[in-house]
Amino acid sequence: MFDEIMEKFEGSPSQQAVIRLLLERGFSVNDQGRVVSGGIEIPNTGIAREAGVDRRVVDSTTDAILADEELRRIFQNISAIPSLMDLAPVLDLSVLTVEVANADEPGIVATVTSKLADAGISIRQTISEDPEFTDDPKLYIITDEAIPGELLNDLSNLDFVRRITIA
Repeated sequence: MFDEIMEKFEGSPSQQAVIRLLLERGFSVNDQGRVVSGGIEIPNTGIAREAGVDRRVVDSTTDAILADEELRRIFQNISAIPSLMDLAPVLDLSVLTVEVANADEPGIVATVTSKLADAGISIRQTISEDPEFTDDPKLYIITDEAIPGELLNDLSNLDFVRRITIA
């Protein structure tokens, strides 16, 4: 899906930068062509600054989104979810990051979370990046406590795991 969206803007790297930012942040586009998060309007100058483009590029991108029925459906229904990842150090939580060889393989989340549950580790939040929207999707699991080394080794030895990091 991500590639299909980006193809619609293949002639404009600047518009692609705006699209990437909207998708990464879960920003929507309302009927007036304004970028919003929930009901809060985000100024185009702020979007442009963050994406590294001119403000007019944001305008043309939102116009293109509204003119395309498929893009309109996507960008009028996207939303952001709060993440505990940045708060983890402040709240004394651990963040396990799992990088996999093939993110489309079924059972990745179930296998990892089952192993944590079997070890009696409480999971506060799980965030799985969509392989359709990112080139290198990761699974993030925020836990109440540190994950023991033995369990980290066990997780690292799973066939689908490419790399594990803990913060």
